[in-house]
Amino acid sequence: MSDALPPSVIVVGATGGLGRPIAALLAASGARLTLVGRDEARLAACDVPGECVAVDIRLAASPARVVDAAVAAYGGIDGIVYAAGAVAFGAVDELPDEVMIDLFTLNTLAPIRLLRAALPELRRSASEKRDPFVAHISAVVAEQPQAGMAAYSASKAALAAFDAAAARELRREGIRLIDMRPPHTETGLADRPLSGTAPRLPQGLDPQAVAKRIVDAIAQDEKDVPSTAFSS
Repeated sequence: MSDALPPSVIVVGATGGLGRPIAALLAASGARLTLVGRDEARLAACDVPGECVAVDIRLAASPARVVDAAVAAYGGIDGIVYAAGAVAFGAVDELPDEVMIDLFTLNTLAPIRLLRAALPELRRSASEKRDPFVAHISAVVAEQPQAGMAAYSASKAALAAFDAAAARELRREGIRLIDMRPPHTETGLADRPLSGTAPRLPQGLDPQAVAKRIVDAIAQDEKDVPSTAFSS
């Protein structure tokens, strides 16, 4: 965006290892936040000012609830940061169907549903020249799929592919859709897999540095943030 971060921003995954520092940076910039997470107590304890919405974003009805809460609190929506996600490890014949469904629902389908639910408000923001944006945080595996993480890689690559196509559509309406693909980051996500055990991973990036890079990309009107855009 050309001048400042938008005043009304939804942050999904606001209690997570990456979502929380992103939310804190946005709040420090003056943005009014709608903070979304599954655990009401963790949302209340995250020490970032904003409207807290405790929902399971995987559920089909949740995106509309989030949009309604943001509009009720702030009168509109100017931005979305989707920082929720899950990971699973294992060979292609090891992951149960329910794990793969969870991966694709949380990592792929939920951010798409939220974008669709918020589109009327984002279009209104664009008509008011408020430079609306949607930032989806996929991952480096969208560019470099990894053995032992085939389903996880596919769920992130699917979101990145959606973003590449949808960004072209939304650009005509004045809405910026940004796909962010940070390398492995020390958020603790790999220690909480839906299935399997993480392989030996190299030291990841600092979440605070990754969060700052993401917020800078939003503020500087960037349109795509590949893994190479993040410092090690």
